[in-house]
Amino acid sequence: PAPEKEPAPTLKEEPAPAPAPAPEQPPATEQPPAPTAEATPASEGGSPAPTAEPQAPAPEPQPEKPKAEPPSSPLSLTVEEVSANSITLTWKAPEPTGRPGLDGYVVEICKDGSTDWTVVNKEPFLSTRYTIPDLGSGEKVHVRVKAISASGASVPATLEQPVLIREILQLPRIRMPRHLRQTYVRRVGDAVNIMIPFQGKPDPEVIWTKNAQPLDTSRINIRNTQRDTIFYIRQAQRSDSGKYELAVRINGAEDKATLDIQVIEPPGPPQNLKLVDVWGFNVALEWAPPADNGNSEIKGYIVQKSDKKSGKWFTALERCTRTSCTISDLIIGNTYSFRVFAENACGLSEKAAVTSGVAHIKKTKTTYQAEKIPQRDMMEPPKFTQPLTDRTTTRGYSTHLFCCVRGFPQPKIIWMKNQMEIREDPKYIAMIEQGVCSLEIRKPSPFDGGIYTCKAVNPLGEASVDCKLDVKGKI
Repeated sequence: PAPEKEPAPTLKEEPAPAPAPAPEQPPATEQPPAPTAEATPASEGGSPAPTAEPQAPAPEPQPEKPKAEPPSSPLSLTVEEVSANSITLTWKAPEPTGRPGLDGYVVEICKDGSTDWTVVNKEPFLSTRYTIPDLGSGEKVHVRVKAISASGASVPATLEQPVLIREILQLPRIRMPRHLRQTYVRRVGDAVNIMIPFQGKPDPEVIWTKNAQPLDTSRINIRNTQRDTIFYIRQAQRSDSGKYELAVRINGAEDKATLDIQVIEPPGPPQNLKLVDVWGFNVALEWAPPADNGNSEIKGYIVQKSDKKSGKWFTALERCTRTSCTISDLIIGNTYSFRVFAENACGLSEKAAVTSGVAHIKKTKTTYQAEKIPQRDMMEPPKFTQPLTDRTTTRGYSTHLFCCVRGFPQPKIIWMKNQMEIREDPKYIAMIEQGVCSLEIRKPSPFDGGIYTCKAVNPLGEASVDCKLDVKGKI
């Protein structure tokens, strides 16, 4: 047993220098292995227990920091100008620029037919406009732009076509007529004949597409001149509806416009027309929208009625925007049928939905029953709803006192001054109208000041209100 214990001190001396090289290893990627029983001589002696107590603890692994994403590609890369030996480019900054801010942009070029891309600017720049100088006249070059940040470079934005280095005397520009800037509507079978002028020197390349695909030349004829392009369809069909893209291009510089064509036809008839109810002189109808709207929004419905005697149809309701209605003022004794047309921008549906049943307007017996109104006790004692208010007036200027009273029977009104009843005195004029009581004091003097009271009396009781009148002398 003694020899088995001798290797133990060597174990404590040998692993001591083991942690020393640990700082040389990157802590964020790998952890240095801790000494184990298999890696020490103690395993040969059969005593693995002391290996569990190394002198220096192993460093803990640190969580790996998330890598910042590179910016996205620049947007809307276009050629602004081409001269005999240079190209001027413009673009828009990428929307998500990544976590760190942009360091700038790098412009690269590649001659047509080659795969070698050359960096034009040595240092990134932040402007979204750049002129590539010192190009050979007559050359064709491909151009691309990358966004650069601390986390790397973006996927490059590349011009679709190579640019021919020669002077553009006039940049391409489409002059879309005003009436074509909104949806251009035609009926099925009509001819579509559109001329769109443009400008540009030298002669630009004119390209028409629909949904990014070439046009069907068996149906659509395109004729281009130096100044305009003509779009022609002999007989329009609903399948010709859609958005057409026009591009006018000179050496990579281009202008684009969109032509929105809508080919419409009358809608189908409404569906499931039902006679819901008949009462008195009225009929209720319901239906569903047509299965085919003719490639145009349904504006409304026209409802017609026909009585059995004449057999003629008359319009009962025009431009009904709902899918239900009530027809009134029908004649007693007549039997009616009903039909409904749908209407869109092209007109009415060729066919109408007709009710399967008929509505017979019968004469109904009505008996009048007088409504029983319960007797109401209208008796009420006097009550002032608006009191008198204190007033100040000037000597020699007539003034009025007002209050409001209610009660039934109509109460008798008594005016008093300083608790003395005002009788027939030409200085005072008392009136009552619609429950409004008024007392006019004509040309008062300071003697006429005091407390005025209005008393209302009827068989059920009495009520009174008062106020103070102050008459001042002239200043």
